Amino acid sequence: MNQRLLSLDVFRGLTVMMMILVNNPGDWGHIYWPLEHAEWNGCTPTDLVFPFFLFIVGTSVPYAYAGKTLTSETFRKVLIRALKLFGLGLFLSLFPKLDLSVVRIMGVLQRIAIVFFVCSILFMTTKKRTQIIAFCVLLIGYWLSLTVIPVPDAGVANLEAERNLGAYLDRLILGIPHLYKAVKVWDPEGLFSTLPAIGTGISGMLTGQWLQRKDKTEYEKITQMFVYGGTLMVIGWAWDAMGFPINKSLWTSSYTCWTSGLALAFLATFYWLIDVRGYKSFTTPFVVYGVNAITVFFLSGLIPRIFGLIKVTMPDGEEMKLQPWMYKTLIAPHFSEPKNASLAGAIILITIWLGILWAMYRKKVIVKV
Repeated sequence: MNQRLLSLDVFRGLTVMMMILVNNPGDWGHIYWPLEHAEWNGCTPTDLVFPFFLFIVGTSVPYAYAGKTLTSETFRKVLIRALKLFGLGLFLSLFPKLDLSVVRIMGVLQRIAIVFFVCSILFMTTKKRTQIIAFCVLLIGYWLSLTVIPVPDAGVANLEAERNLGAYLDRLILGIPHLYKAVKVWDPEGLFSTLPAIGTGISGMLTGQWLQRKDKTEYEKITQMFVYGGTLMVIGWAWDAMGFPINKSLWTSSYTCWTSGLALAFLATFYWLIDVRGYKSFTTPFVVYGVNAITVFFLSGLIPRIFGLIKVTMPDGEEMKLQPWMYKTLIAPHFSEPKNASLAGAIILITIWLGILWAMYRKKVIVKV
């Protein structure tokens, strides 16, 4: 970045902490409901984590490319960074089996890569009015596509998990062997649902440009962020009430508006507290996560896969993977309530990573993808 916005680093760090918390419970069978995704329609606190991160990716773009135009050099840099992110996601999908015939092509890092790439190019080639139009076209077009266009496999337009247009296109373009293994015939980070996710990134990009305006006071910026955020939340709620439900797996337009509005409100609050009022004493733990966000997210996904290769033989002769063995041996016995033990396992992992990232931060080690 040409300049760093402390509140944005804090917001990013908090979001990554939440990512690790919800992705790494001690026991997947015992989780408190706020740390679970909505079963289909609806939105839990966990369902806010990924759109918040994409919003932050979009917000970072104007700070990274302020005053720059799209040249062959800037395009090359944006493309290389996007390919690195996509490649890291593919590597996580491949490891440890390294079987290209069944690798999941899309995923969290892959979607981040696409959103970053599109938002960066859009920022350097268009004005704000065009970006607002792109946001509206993506969301309205996606809504109409899912609710109007008949799905060949189903015969009618629908919003069912396996029969909606996005699921059909993912099977057609990516192929069933390359979809999310837990559900097999559709992908929650599929190709088609990435379009409204780009809209999430654009909402962040517009916010970043708003924060950089020199003709507005800090309080005008904050007030308008709350107004815009509230407006988006109302639109999302109304869209949901009219039959296009808030749904993370489909990344519906109502979900995009609802979560972008909430992200705006969160960032406005952090901006007011940290950058305007100067309350910074509590920020360091979040900043150390925020400045190495992709690094910790990638490694927190890779290390459990490595641990999965290590087996521990129990006294009864049963073999157990290292990570569940550590949980059942070192953490679970200290808690009578399984959900508390599971939550403690995730919090301990966050604390361990905090120590590692803090050491990196003190040595000014920032890994840029």
